[in-house]
Amino acid sequence: MIESHHPPETRDVVRPTTFIVSERLSSAVGTHVTLASETFQWTGSFKFRAAYNVAVSVPNSHIITASSGNFGQALAYACRKLGKTCTVVMPDTSSPVKIEAVKAYGGIVNLIDTERLSRAQRVAALAADHPEAYVASAYDDPLVIQGNASLGEEIARAPWTFDCVVAPVGGGGLTSGVIEGLRAAGSQARVVGAEPLLANDAARSLRQGCIVANDHEPQTIADGARTISLGRHNWRVLQSGISAIVEVPEDAIADAVRLLFLLANLKAEPTGALSLAAMLVDPERFAGNRVCCVISGGNVDPSLYASLVTASSTRESSR
Repeated sequence: MIESHHPPETRDVVRPTTFIVSERLSSAVGTHVTLASETFQWTGSFKFRAAYNVAVSVPNSHIITASSGNFGQALAYACRKLGKTCTVVMPDTSSPVKIEAVKAYGGIVNLIDTERLSRAQRVAALAADHPEAYVASAYDDPLVIQGNASLGEEIARAPWTFDCVVAPVGGGGLTSGVIEGLRAAGSQARVVGAEPLLANDAARSLRQGCIVANDHEPQTIADGARTISLGRHNWRVLQSGISAIVEVPEDAIADAVRLLFLLANLKAEPTGALSLAAMLVDPERFAGNRVCCVISGGNVDPSLYASLVTASSTRESSR
């Protein structure tokens, strides 16, 4: 029996990931791919794994965080289940669907213009006003990594043995958690990150051997990856645990969203589709491997999603 990274009460609440095998999708990417979809997780993304682990582990009755949406709604829901208060600082450019979801789960939304005030600055101001509150990072927190490690453990226990696991990279909370979970379960699968080219600070950090920050919040379509830099806790794991990071252009992200809908009947948000997009961009890296592709979430604005799945694609028309 493998020891889990997270408390028993967290294991009892988190939904197991959904594994999907699509022959059509495998044919499209040229290698055997299995999707590990977190779109059916509570609040629609993997973020609930971390958020609940944070909320159940700290004694504070008020938790403050910053989020583009997925961690915010996950933390709001976790706090509601535990009778705690949650304040979420969100960019005013966040998806309306995600803003409304945070509110619906009971979170207090604090919208900011990130061109004038950073998320970190607003969180610091709120923390000064509420010294009793716990400030939770959406990714740079050992409790976040611990919660996300549960996904790595589930992938390691799947009915298939994978050579490679591909996962989206924003602040690094998901990939570092998956690495830790795979290690704990004794898996030898290598982990490849998938990052928007417009927000490629993690890839640049890996090349330079130190954390490199973006100059400003990148406006990639993958809003869950609009982070300034990797977290310090995540960087310590990624330095030794990630084998590569594939930088993905915006058109490939859109193509991946479309292919997941057309070939796997799966709704994914752009950030969630990053891992498949990495396989489209760099197929040689994955050729001949059994790949587990993490689809991290499915929370996407309906109008944006409709435009993505109905747009023409050079990749699709060439088949």
